[in-house]
Amino acid sequence: MSHQLPDFKTNLSDWFNEVVLKAELADYAPVKGCMVIRPYGYALWENIQKFMDVLIKKHGVDNAYFPLFIPMSFFEKEKEHIAGFAPELALVTIGGGKELPEKLAVRPTSETIMYHMYQKWFGSWRDLPVRINQWCNMVRWEKRTYLFLRTSEFLWQEGHCAHLTHEESIAEVEWAIKMYAQTYQELFGMYGIIGAKSDTEKFAGGAKSYTFEALMPNGKSLQACTSHDLGQNFAKSIDWTVQDQKGNKSFPWQNSWGFSTRSIGGLIMSHGDQKGLVMPPNIAPIQIIIIPIPGHNTALSKSQELLKLLENYRVKIDSKEGETAGAKFNKWELKGVPLRIEIGNRDVTAGTVIICRRDTGEKITVKFDNLSKTVAKLLNEIQQSLFDKHKKFTESNTFKADSYDEFKKIMETSRGFISAHWCETADCEAQIKTDTKATTRCLPLDAVEENGKCVRCGKPSPHRWLFGLSY
Repeated sequence: MSHQLPDFKTNLSDWFNEVVLKAELADYAPVKGCMVIRPYGYALWENIQKFMDVLIKKHGVDNAYFPLFIPMSFFEKEKEHIAGFAPELALVTIGGGKELPEKLAVRPTSETIMYHMYQKWFGSWRDLPVRINQWCNMVRWEKRTYLFLRTSEFLWQEGHCAHLTHEESIAEVEWAIKMYAQTYQELFGMYGIIGAKSDTEKFAGGAKSYTFEALMPNGKSLQACTSHDLGQNFAKSIDWTVQDQKGNKSFPWQNSWGFSTRSIGGLIMSHGDQKGLVMPPNIAPIQIIIIPIPGHNTALSKSQELLKLLENYRVKIDSKEGETAGAKFNKWELKGVPLRIEIGNRDVTAGTVIICRRDTGEKITVKFDNLSKTVAKLLNEIQQSLFDKHKKFTESNTFKADSYDEFKKIMETSRGFISAHWCETADCEAQIKTDTKATTRCLPLDAVEENGKCVRCGKPSPHRWLFGLSY
């Protein structure tokens, strides 16, 4: 199977597309820029929902659902917001065979519609904080699309909260981005950097944005999720006030945070290899595939017993007729299943099975009595090993640059993350992007203050920012 895929190291883009299609994660939809998420791919999203929904609700955030269609007048109230999203808006102008009196935007994000309802529902400091999340679809009419990574329609969750004080809202913003980092680390087995976006790269209409930046095998950075301090901008734009403890009118402080199916694109690239997907056990739709050797009837019968023994895991038997054992091995390697159990008639007689690890290819022989214990140990090892591998890759491909020549050389060769001083002016940021295609990814949360000079213009700089090529 491996020879049928484009080269993972030199042609990641084509490899990615082929793997998504051949592993049956998704397919192209009839509408350009859209995709169909197939059951195997949707199972990943379901596992993400299960993991994150627990964390979200534990924090006191409730789920709700708001309309897909949003009156254009809602967007026009916040000028920076509409300017940021206008190029991607899809509009409905006809409904029921008649031209609508007002155009409706197909939801690109839900700040405006949700805050309209918040204004209707909540008018006192006693109503705060408001903590609401929704799992839904989004439509942003992208000009350049890419399966999972950038599609005109995608799935996500978006949390929208409102507080009486700015301090409370900022705490929520920071909680959300750390919750996302936990999800990537514990579920995806992915390492990344939490940090603040520059003013140019922040959310349209927001005061400050935080991001989790993950490095991909080709040296490009993926903005894997975001959390935004919206200040009082949206509350002021719709004149939403609440009565505070002293009876005065106060604009609530708001925040929003989102995590989408784009994350699955990062998962695919971060752990893939020339054979296809490599799934971390915690997120894998199928954690164990049992393959009885075709034609070995005793092995097929024993496989049913093993299935019951391992029923606490996401496990499946491949007893499909018409395929050789080798073809099945290749198929499930392509799909990235963490553990493969091989069993033939001789294995049944010996009371053993062969377990193969997808991440390393290592094969071990295990007795039936030790199977459950061994599987648990191996799945934990694989999950940790994949995280450690991605962390090591990221750290090995993060470079310091103290001169513009160094900066340019890194972008032209190894790429990756570049830690460099920047004067924090938009003009300099734009020129760096023009010269090197690199953008400011974030100012890491743990960045220390140090006296330095901007890598491009030489002006004073108090911090090293993270730069990189963007997906």
